[in-house]
Amino acid sequence: MSDMEHFCFDTAKIDKIQELRERGVTIYPYTFDRRETVTEIKERFSAIEHDKSEEEVSTAGRVYVVRQHGKTIFADIGDSGGRIQLYLRKNDLGEEQFELFKQYVDAGDIIGVVGHVFRTKMGEITVWVDRFELLTKSVCPLPEKFHGLKNVETRYRQRYLDLIMNEESRETFRTRSRIISLLRQFLFERDYLEFETPTLQPIYGGANARPFTTHHNALDQKLYLRIAPELYLKRLVVGGFDKVFEIAKNFRNEDIDTNHNPEFTMVEVYEAYRDYNDMMDLTEEILGHLAEKVLRTTACSFAGHDLDFSRPWRRLTMEEAVREYAGIDIGAMSLEELRVFGLKHCVEGCESATTRGEYLVLFFEHFGEKHLIQPTFVYDFPIENSPLAKKHREKEGFTERFELFIAGMEMANGFSELNDPLDQKARLELQDAKRRKGDLEAQMIDYDFINALGYGMPPTGGVGIGIDRLVMLLTGKDSIKEVLLFPQMKTAVPGQNGDGAEEGGGEE
Repeated sequence: MSDMEHFCFDTAKIDKIQELRERGVTIYPYTFDRRETVTEIKERFSAIEHDKSEEEVSTAGRVYVVRQHGKTIFADIGDSGGRIQLYLRKNDLGEEQFELFKQYVDAGDIIGVVGHVFRTKMGEITVWVDRFELLTKSVCPLPEKFHGLKNVETRYRQRYLDLIMNEESRETFRTRSRIISLLRQFLFERDYLEFETPTLQPIYGGANARPFTTHHNALDQKLYLRIAPELYLKRLVVGGFDKVFEIAKNFRNEDIDTNHNPEFTMVEVYEAYRDYNDMMDLTEEILGHLAEKVLRTTACSFAGHDLDFSRPWRRLTMEEAVREYAGIDIGAMSLEELRVFGLKHCVEGCESATTRGEYLVLFFEHFGEKHLIQPTFVYDFPIENSPLAKKHREKEGFTERFELFIAGMEMANGFSELNDPLDQKARLELQDAKRRKGDLEAQMIDYDFINALGYGMPPTGGVGIGIDRLVMLLTGKDSIKEVLLFPQMKTAVPGQNGDGAEEGGGEE
């Protein structure tokens, strides 16, 4: 296999580069004096008529279309904000420059232009070019202009090409950037402090998940990519920071599907002297605020559902959810009756369940989650699957934990945080025992974290909100890969479908 099989280079374009160099043309100059963006030109000259502006403009962008008409050329260039038409005449540029553009500037190239603005008879704002400069000669062909880039796998593998060709994709990631900015602003305005905690950790914790492992050579030590920043952020609360948050990249060695990616982003927020009721209120405020700012409304459509983010949101206990959607009362049934019921309805995992709490979680996941379309808090989780949440103040065997569901997806997870060091020690020991018996998602014992609690953590509420799924909701995308710039995918084999060598310039 030759090296060129890895690339989508067009030999005709490479030949043009050689010809230009022989003519003494600089192919990849170091800078260009771009004084206006496309958006700025269109805004400034929104009222322009057919006469050329007196004011000169200088802009730059990627060439998308070239239309030659004898001694004139029309072309479209675009930058991050949009596209604008160019008008080039042989009489203005001179024969040498006009022929240079005609022969050597192709779709995909990046050029800078200087000229004046006018409106064509068709009503389109256009730059009448006085001079141009070739800034970057592309060697890979763009997809065919009338169809654009449609192949989904190519869009994900070569996101740069997707962004070049599809304005909708660019808008999705503009919105993602804005959501994260608005989230930070919301928390900053309420006096939360943002911190960064370790991504490489000697002990993973903060969630039940299978980690990624690596090895640090100098320390000769196994390390883990974090599955959550929780235990480190709670150390900060112990240290005296009462309101903290982190927008964190987390890593979990799990399946990939429309709602899951091994690398994902979430925000975790902790506040001293609060509990899980306060965190439900805060979660409502955050998501409602973001919906109003991004959508300018509290309503949106997602995956065929009309969602309403206006407050208050529905709240029901996990027991109530199972009664409503499975039609049974967990507390009124024996373990054998629960096992038979689970087997009858093909509930995954019921063969190994040994407690009512375990059955409760399994039945909720099987019967309940898919029905929770409008924003709904499900709260009061059994202690069996909540090792970091405080015991319920009234209900034996339960914890003060909630999860938020929207459109059948888990969007947030919050607790009244466990701050009893002896209780935390016992629960993490149970987790570690499960891990040693083969439960790949059980947590390790973090002795330093338990010691931190030993110095005293005030009553604290915490919540983690999935940013990727939030972006899915607010942009109407039903796959997480649509809102991740570079989603995790199996490595393609050069020359096969989905590989850049074959699809870099193709379309479906």
